[in-house]
Amino acid sequence: YKDCCFMYSRIGGVRSLQKHLEILPVEDYDNTLIFEARFESGNLQKVVKVADYEYQLTLRPDLFTSRHTQWYYFQVTNTQAGIPYHFTIVNFTKPDSLYNQGTRPLFCSEKEAKTNNIGWQRTGDQIKHFRNNIGQEGRQFFSLTWTFQFPYDKDTCYFAHCYPYTYASLQDYLLGITNDPIRSQYCKIRVLCHTLARNMVYVLTTTTPLKNTESRKRKVVILTARVHPGETNSSWIMKGFLDYILGDSSDAQLLRDTFIFKVIPMLNPDGVIVGNYRCSLAGQDLNRCYTSGQKDSYPSVWYTRNMIRRLMEDREILLYCDLHGHSRRGNIFMYGCEDSDENKELCLEQRIFPFMLSKNCPNKFSFSACKFDVQKSKEGTGRVVMWKMGIQNSFTMEATFCGSTLGNRRGTHFNTKDLESMGYHFCDSLLDYCDPDQTKYYQCMKELEELEMQQSGITNSDKMHYDSDASFIDTALDLDCSDESDISETSETSTFLKETSQ
Repeated sequence: YKDCCFMYSRIGGVRSLQKHLEILPVEDYDNTLIFEARFESGNLQKVVKVADYEYQLTLRPDLFTSRHTQWYYFQVTNTQAGIPYHFTIVNFTKPDSLYNQGTRPLFCSEKEAKTNNIGWQRTGDQIKHFRNNIGQEGRQFFSLTWTFQFPYDKDTCYFAHCYPYTYASLQDYLLGITNDPIRSQYCKIRVLCHTLARNMVYVLTTTTPLKNTESRKRKVVILTARVHPGETNSSWIMKGFLDYILGDSSDAQLLRDTFIFKVIPMLNPDGVIVGNYRCSLAGQDLNRCYTSGQKDSYPSVWYTRNMIRRLMEDREILLYCDLHGHSRRGNIFMYGCEDSDENKELCLEQRIFPFMLSKNCPNKFSFSACKFDVQKSKEGTGRVVMWKMGIQNSFTMEATFCGSTLGNRRGTHFNTKDLESMGYHFCDSLLDYCDPDQTKYYQCMKELEELEMQQSGITNSDKMHYDSDASFIDTALDLDCSDESDISETSETSTFLKETSQ
C-alpha cells in the first residue's frame, strides 16, 4: 500500500495520514534536548522543559483509548556529555512498578554502538516510581523519574521500556527464512489475515515435509506472541524459539520430525507499529476478544481461533502457548487452566510441562509463580478459550520486564540473550515431555504429588503466611497477562541491582 494508513480504525477513528512537523536545525536549539517518537513503535506525546537540564515527559495513551500508558520509546538528540539530566514521565497509570524494585530504563547510543559495539543497556540513577498530583477526571497518575548523563556530545540516543522489536524487525527475520534454501524447505510462511490497517499477520508452519503415511500421526504445537504490542520481551522469546527450531542441531531435527509447529509471531502488528502498549486499532485488548464473533474488528484473534479449530478436526494439538510480558513481577512463569471438578491426576498432568521448564531453567523460570485457574474476567483470553476448545496444555507464558530472583541469576536484569534462551528451554522441555522414555515425566508427576501434599498440609494447619517460593499454588493476587487493574501486587523482595552484559 502506497499510503501510510495505519492510523485508521473502523471503530471511532478517521482515515488520515500523519502530518510531520518541521524540525528546526539542531544549532537553533542551544542546549535544549530534541525529542522525537514519530517512528515505528515510538511513543512519546509531549515534553516540557522545566529547567535547564530537567524535562517532564507525557506518554501517549493507546490510540482511541485514554489508558494504557506504560510503553515508551523515544529518541533524544542535541545531547551534552557529562551533564546530569533529570527525566520524569508523569502519566503512568499503574500504582506499583518493578522500577521501585531495581528495574532501570533501557538506553542506546548510536555513537556507543559504532565506537564500542554496545547496544541497548540498562542505565539511570535515582530511579523512583511514585504517586503524583496530576490526577484528572477522578483518575490518579504515577511518575517515573531518573537522572542520566549522556556519554557523547551531539549524539543520537534512545530510551525504551523494554528491548524494541518492531514489525519491520519481524519482516526482516521472515525474509531471511524465505531466502534461506535450507530453512525454507521446512518452514512455510503464509498470511493468516490482514489487520484493520491492512498489515499482514503471518503464520509459520514448521515441520519435516510430511509423507502420506504420516499425515495424521504428528501432533501440533502452537505458539503465538505480541497480542499486547508493548510486551516486546515476548518477541525475543519467540525469536529464540524460531532460531532453535529452524537450526541444524539433531534435537531441532527431532522436533521437526515429531511435531507440526504453527507459529504466529505477531498477533497485533497495528498496535506494534503505532507504539501502543496493550490495544489494537479498535481500542480493544485483543486478549479479551477470543470469544468474539466480530471478524472484521478483531481479525487476528478470530482467524487464529478458526485456524486452531480446523486443526483440531484433523489431528491432536499437544500444546498451545501465548507469549506475554509482565511489568510487576520478576522471573518467567506460566498461567494454565484447571477445572475444580477435574480429577487430581488430570490437574497434576496440566502442571507437568511448566514444572519441566522450571527444572530445565531453574535460574529464570519460577514454578512457584505459576497459576492454574480460570477466572471469569479471563474467559476471553487465548489460553482459556483454547482450553475450553479441548487443548489440555493451554498456557500463557509471562516474562518479566526486569530480571530474575532465582539461583545464580538472582538480582540481575534479563537481556535479549536471556529472553531468547527461553525459546531453547521451551524446545528442550518439549523433548522431555514427549520422550518415549517416560522416566522424567513420572518423576515430575511424583514431585508434583509431594508438593500438593505439602500444600495441603499448610492449608490444614491454617498457616496463613508462608514462603511463596515453597508454595505449590501461588496465592498472590491475579495479575494474568499484565493486568491493567489498579490492584497492587505483592512486591518481589529482591532488587535488580547487578548488570548483565548484552
